[in-house]
Amino acid sequence: MRLIDTHAHLDFDDYNQDREEVFNRARKIGVDKIVNIGGDLEGSRRAVKLAEKYGDVYASVGIHPHEADTVNEKSLAELKILASSPKVKAIGECGLDFYYDNSPRKIQKEAFKKQLNLALELKLPVVIHSREAAAETLEILDQTADFAQNLIFHCYAYGLEEIEEIIKRDYYVAFGGLITFNSAQPIRDALKKMPLNRILLETDAPYLTPAPHRGKRNEPAYLEHIVNKAAEIKQISAEKMGEITTENAERIYNF
Repeated sequence: MRLIDTHAHLDFDDYNQDREEVFNRARKIGVDKIVNIGGDLEGSRRAVKLAEKYGDVYASVGIHPHEADTVNEKSLAELKILASSPKVKAIGECGLDFYYDNSPRKIQKEAFKKQLNLALELKLPVVIHSREAAAETLEILDQTADFAQNLIFHCYAYGLEEIEEIIKRDYYVAFGGLITFNSAQPIRDALKKMPLNRILLETDAPYLTPAPHRGKRNEPAYLEHIVNKAAEIKQISAEKMGEITTENAERIYNF
């Protein structure tokens, strides 16, 4: 089975002691490619560096809503330079986080819009971080442009009502370890409703470790637990789920 982890943070210090082993374990279970995601300028630099070192690692560059106040002409110019690397496949993660509200909401919205416009300019897909801000996220997307073929709602954590709005717009949605959590039935219900041709799988490593490894550091090798659970929810084989989600990832990320 061939898999693609569409969202991980393997540049983090969490992996400094065993990064090579982490990659090897991922390859062993069939992870063919990993997209390493930037969340600020420094993280985006590290993501590109990692992608340029490893053939099966790619990068996305962007500024997370927690760091929205750092989005300005200078930082956007650097993101544009970083995105010129052939290993960069997307802009993000960017979006809105009204759960933590680490940045003022007005600033988050402006930073999000600026990165959407950068993605349009560069003709790259966008990796969206949206938490407790579904309506506001969709409103900005509706106002900005038609991202139907070029947008990923990463780490889906909403329910049925929100997934219906996303399906209407034909966006991609990435599901991760949350679908294995006992408390996450609304997310499983959303996945059940999601069209197969718009489903992606991700670990968001080192975060959101799936069962049965909850409490440990997450890593791309644990994608096998996510694909197995997703297949169970969609009532297809794990092999078929792996095949479909890999094709979807190759399409959106232009592999």
